[in-house]
Amino acid sequence: METTYLNKDLETAIRAAKKSGMLLLEKRNQLNKNLESSIKDTKLLADIESEILIKEILSHSSEYPILGEESGKSDENLGHTYWVVDPLDGTANYNRGIPICCVSIGLIKNMKPILGVIYDFDNDDLYVGDISNSLSTRNDVPIKVSDYLNKSDSVLITGLPHATDYSDESLKNLIKDMQTWKKIRMIGSAAMAACYIASGKAEMYKENGIYLWDIVAGAAIVESAGGQAEILNIRENFQVDVVFSNSKIK
Repeated sequence: METTYLNKDLETAIRAAKKSGMLLLEKRNQLNKNLESSIKDTKLLADIESEILIKEILSHSSEYPILGEESGKSDENLGHTYWVVDPLDGTANYNRGIPICCVSIGLIKNMKPILGVIYDFDNDDLYVGDISNSLSTRNDVPIKVSDYLNKSDSVLITGLPHATDYSDESLKNLIKDMQTWKKIRMIGSAAMAACYIASGKAEMYKENGIYLWDIVAGAAIVESAGGQAEILNIRENFQVDVVFSNSKIK
């Protein structure tokens, strides 16, 4: 039986995520068209159409401003509380038929994520996090972070965004850190990485130079599942560094 949520904002975000996810799934052939491509980034018609639908649903049921990856700020002054939307996280995966992509919708208050919804439409998995109720679920079933304590037993998820420092010294430090972990994964979706941390499939996700819309929903889901979500070095263009973990890893 489908859960009825007391939080109306959460219900709105779930409705928007599911509808946009079904759009992306059912019209993949029509929407999987490059609008813009650079060496390190891909922009599809799918990104645009998904965000239009999400914003329409959020605006109809909520008065909060919206920060979207594709369209930016709906209001010059976002205020203390606003939606943060990634209409298709993992665009390159979607483009190449790799089933690690999702719709990500979060609500942030005073720069702290308070709820998040991530819909993995390829697998029909809905992840929900509500900080106020310490609620974190996958398809209405509670999830929690893992209990692993040591890097030598644990899985790190990371990435190399286009703004990564590829200097010899930086790469040397990156490799040195990677060698302390049992396994390393690069999956191409910050939102799905957060879901894997929250559900105990990995112990840490960290990446520098990604964007607020990539991680707000995931941060709420991780913290609601008993983990820790650090959002660091927020820039004026909403670029951030993040560390999500099970809060136990040393």
